[in-house]
Amino acid sequence: MEQYLRPTEFFDFEHPLVQSFALETTAGMHDPVAMATALYLRSRDDFRYDPYSFSTHPSTFRASHVMESGASYCIPKAVLLGAAARAVGIPSRLGLADVMNHISEPRFVEKLRSQVFAMHGYIELFLEGKWVKATPAFNAALCHKMQVDVLDFNGREDSIFQPYDASGRHFMQYLKEYGHFADVPHAFIITNLQAAYPHLKDLLESGQWISRD
Repeated sequence: MEQYLRPTEFFDFEHPLVQSFALETTAGMHDPVAMATALYLRSRDDFRYDPYSFSTHPSTFRASHVMESGASYCIPKAVLLGAAARAVGIPSRLGLADVMNHISEPRFVEKLRSQVFAMHGYIELFLEGKWVKATPAFNAALCHKMQVDVLDFNGREDSIFQPYDASGRHFMQYLKEYGHFADVPHAFIITNLQAAYPHLKDLLESGQWISRD
């Protein structure tokens, strides 16, 4: 379990900003489940979900980068939650999967040329003797805008993307799981993104990403 508790290049909870985030959020708490749920809520809502913020540069995958930028996408937001959990003694590991997004922003889907979001990131936390999944990607304000129920986490059951939106339409499906990782497998992620979106290969190789325009 030690590998899921120590600081790493990406789970950099020794960074002052991540330390403060973890300790201030869990101040006065002793129950790991309560600490995990408090960290989840702040990771979800204090940092805006922004898929256009993606960069291939390794530094942008770090928990500290999310703290500095105030907005990010699924992988770094999951890493922030995982790093903060490790800072208070809760083991964590990153999970990766391909997901189908049925109601994502049309402009973004058009740029991806696919409704499949490759390399979606979530976090697994070891609580009460078992691993539970948490997905802090979509902040509450964005969920309300998309007419999707806000995804909660109770620390005892897996919490991944809602299968339906508020109107009963399919929202998110997990298509392929890649397993779990003690740290961010940066090269693996970039390689799989290049394979999933061959028209973006040159951009990814140059360290760029699709623009908002």
